[in-house]
Amino acid sequence: MAAPIPVNSLSRHIAPLQDSLSRIASEIVSGGYYVLGPNVKAFEQEFALYCGANHCISVANGTDALELSLKALEVGTGDLVAVVANAAMYGTSAVLACGATPLFIDTEDHGLMSPAAFAKALEAGARPKVAILTHLYGKLADIKQFRSLCASHGIKILEDCAQAHGAELDGHRAGSFGDIACFSFYPTKNLGALGDGGAITTNASALAERAAQLRQYGWSEKYTNTLLGGRNSRLDEMQAALLRHLLPLLDGWNQRRREIANRYAEGLANPRIQHLGRVGAEHVAHLYVVRCDDREALRAHLQASGVQTEVHYPVCDHRQPCHAGAFDHISLPISERDANRVLTLPCFPELTNAEVDQVIAACNLF
Repeated sequence: MAAPIPVNSLSRHIAPLQDSLSRIASEIVSGGYYVLGPNVKAFEQEFALYCGANHCISVANGTDALELSLKALEVGTGDLVAVVANAAMYGTSAVLACGATPLFIDTEDHGLMSPAAFAKALEAGARPKVAILTHLYGKLADIKQFRSLCASHGIKILEDCAQAHGAELDGHRAGSFGDIACFSFYPTKNLGALGDGGAITTNASALAERAAQLRQYGWSEKYTNTLLGGRNSRLDEMQAALLRHLLPLLDGWNQRRREIANRYAEGLANPRIQHLGRVGAEHVAHLYVVRCDDREALRAHLQASGVQTEVHYPVCDHRQPCHAGAFDHISLPISERDANRVLTLPCFPELTNAEVDQVIAACNLF
């Protein structure tokens, strides 16, 4: 029996690059410089240029990037931060780690924060200090509407770009639209390291300086802790060197992901399965998510047909067990409905057209 078609395959992704990555790793091992070295500095410059931002500060992982971005914006106890509840607690956890309070905003049908729901919260008197705009599944949030809403109320924008490396709107890329932005380089991301890694981008020199201090204990100089809330969160030289090698390949990988997404859009014809439609530059197809009212039956059918699936994400933040009822009074009807319907199909650059067609055929037979 043939192996099932995977949702993602890091082994297939890395195999063509193994020799070059091994050579780079060997050079780093013999170079004797492992933390905040020349490759870290070079990657920060190259990634900032790629995103169209003035500054990039690399950190240890995407979660740290979120939290340190909020701290760079001086979010703390008593502050309110607008956030979606359908992204596995990443944004919410960062808000809580700062001592702030999440203001949960419902989503639209595509899973992104709803500008209408955000505007309604503002009209009701909510005054968040920051709005975390999560570019979920690879698609940019409605950045134009949010920039207008936030500007008129003095609200800072933090872009969560962990799933949207390279997504574009009007010639500008994710990571350049808000006051500050954060990225993850977890191995499954569109630009993934061979371990953990993250980055913060911004056009504001003051925010870049604060973020750089916060990633290294809050130091203004060695052993002088000026800012509270700092930590040891540094991208290591090895991952920076590997990311430098991978970055020039990102646009090609993203284009292949879009081709796969559009092949799905053209082929999926089962009225029980809601799909994305065609995608363009604003979507880098980090995950190909469909929706089905009978999700578990569809999953079982696809598994029997040799197709692996995942659920991103089954439990909304305000319903997570760790909150012990703290947010039971909150209702987010679209996010909650979506959590019961979303299903992720295989989508990664090395997926073949024949495999995509096999997934399509299995879906259409459901």
